[in-house]
Amino acid sequence: MKIILLGPPGAGKGTQAKVLAEKIKLPHISTGDLLRQNVSLGSELGLRAQEFMNQGELVPDSLVTEMLLARITQPDTKKGFILDGYPRNLTQAQDLDEALKKENGSIGLVFYLDASEAVIIQRLSGRLVCSKCGMNFHITNMPPKTKMICDKCGSALYHRSDDNETTIKKRLAVYYKESHPLIQYYQEKNRLQTIIADKDPELVLVEMVRLINNNRDSVKV
Repeated sequence: MKIILLGPPGAGKGTQAKVLAEKIKLPHISTGDLLRQNVSLGSELGLRAQEFMNQGELVPDSLVTEMLLARITQPDTKKGFILDGYPRNLTQAQDLDEALKKENGSIGLVFYLDASEAVIIQRLSGRLVCSKCGMNFHITNMPPKTKMICDKCGSALYHRSDDNETTIKKRLAVYYKESHPLIQYYQEKNRLQTIIADKDPELVLVEMVRLINNNRDSVKV
């Protein structure tokens, strides 16, 4: 099954995508990780992306889509995948659907993790990020084993300067405005499942797995 996780920053998409991937044995594809991998490996797509990044510009949608489509043609995605960070807008969603249609496939489920502003602010204001591998921790919710050191790679953790209440509220306002057409698109396709993400992460995972199991026979691989 092909699954997408959507939701505002701080809703827990990245964390849930990783845990869900392990639970149902599907590859987790993060476009952020994919971009970093292509740049690090010096692939053709990575070099093209690096040109934009060097100029302080955003990597174009079309280039991100190229990277994603190259990834989802790999053998480990034959039974499906979990997308985290893509699509970000209506154009990307339509491009993805067109590409999947050519292979006689489609998106099975789109989970929208809906978290309240108060919970998002609490999560993001305490977030710690690894300076090397990008893994996330939290000062109170998920502290590292060693203070300010990444459990995964041993590099230093840091607190993002934009993870403060004022900036978070601005980011949320932008997200809700830009994501509305995307949410509506998947609602009209009867693919969207909204899950309250304020509750315990384990309960969110249980709900997603239940919905996946209930929909396995009704969607294309």
